[in-house]
Amino acid sequence: MAKFKRSKLELIHPNAAGIDIGSASHFVAVPPDRDNKPVREFKSFTADLNGLADWLEACEIDTVAMESTGVYWIPLYELLESRGLTVYLVNARHVRNVSGRKSDVLDCQWLQQLMSFGLLSGAFRPKDEICALRAISRQRDMLIRYQARHVQHMQKALAQMNIQLANVISDIVGETGQKIVRAIITGERDGHILANLKSNRIRAGKDEIEKSLVGNWREEHLFALKQAMSLYDAYSERLTECDRQLETMLAALQVHKVEICQKKRRSNVKNAPKFDLRAHLIGMCGVDLTRIDGIEVTIAMKVLSEVGADMSRFKSAKQFASWLGLCPGTKISGGKVLSGASKRTANRAAQALRMAAVSLKSSQSALGAYYRRLCGRLDKAKAITATAHKLARLIYTMLTKGTEYVDKGQEYYEERYRQRVLHHLTVRARKLGFNLTPVPEAT
Repeated sequence: MAKFKRSKLELIHPNAAGIDIGSASHFVAVPPDRDNKPVREFKSFTADLNGLADWLEACEIDTVAMESTGVYWIPLYELLESRGLTVYLVNARHVRNVSGRKSDVLDCQWLQQLMSFGLLSGAFRPKDEICALRAISRQRDMLIRYQARHVQHMQKALAQMNIQLANVISDIVGETGQKIVRAIITGERDGHILANLKSNRIRAGKDEIEKSLVGNWREEHLFALKQAMSLYDAYSERLTECDRQLETMLAALQVHKVEICQKKRRSNVKNAPKFDLRAHLIGMCGVDLTRIDGIEVTIAMKVLSEVGADMSRFKSAKQFASWLGLCPGTKISGGKVLSGASKRTANRAAQALRMAAVSLKSSQSALGAYYRRLCGRLDKAKAITATAHKLARLIYTMLTKGTEYVDKGQEYYEERYRQRVLHHLTVRARKLGFNLTPVPEAT
């Protein structure tokens, strides 16, 4: 009888340390032979973090594994990285300790052991300049969300006064809406004068607008309307500052000199930055991602600020799509596929690509035809994810190969799809002993 030979785990990182991150203090574990006290606690103050790094260097540590706990890991991560240590940021769900044994000391020791045997993989973190760009981009998105809440407050105040302006114009913070609301705040109550402020692009007539501006003008609601507009203006000023900062940071990331050719006019994005963002993004990555149907300039900005233009960390387009959480899942047990659902993730780049996929609903392009065909045979959520996956692969190819995207149109896609279906039907008919004969066209 053959004996089973047990394989032994190899020590991949003999100089590894594990850190359990906390808000007030961090627990650090090094190999037992490096110090008389291999587990120590360090406070989260800057002086203590420097002491932590000095202790790791004294113990000849070159690799560190830490959990991604909130935002508390960021200062320590940046400090250790600046000291030349290789830092792995690991998912806390992937390093759960033995059931029933849970403490900060045990957690950091468990991290150190797993890292020593090479059983942990680090999360993707872009370069420092991309991290800075990402922080400003996320700050801008947060300001837009907060500003939108005050638009809702304005709509509520108008509705409480029975001013039905939102029912006759589509956007109360557009050109016409702002003129009318600001005139109301300054004391104007004459509906005829307010209606004359409308732009020629407003479909509603002056009489209809004047009719919607008859209300009760209660003082408490006027006060709320004035405060909401003041807060809206305050956020507009902060957004302008963010745009200036983004423009400065993008100018420092220009590495390509590319001539910007004219292309078809796209719809204006309401919350897009007030500078030539497209030109800056082309100079940053060398290709024009907005040539892909559905990828507006704000979507391209979101993806590049989250990932960067360097795709060397991803070995293939499949790995990039997996990191985004857009690829099918592989939950198999006993040779049976239990689930093929994509993993749940809060990846912001993936969310942006899903929004781009939704915008292809009425696009007369190959990608638009692809999305509509998927909607015909799948539920909408799956069709959106599959189309976002295709967009991610296109972006990866453009950034790695430096090639431009050329849309061949809806007709080209439909013809290719027809040829594929016809080929499969011909093969199946041949297997069943039949021949397909095309019906002659009627003259």
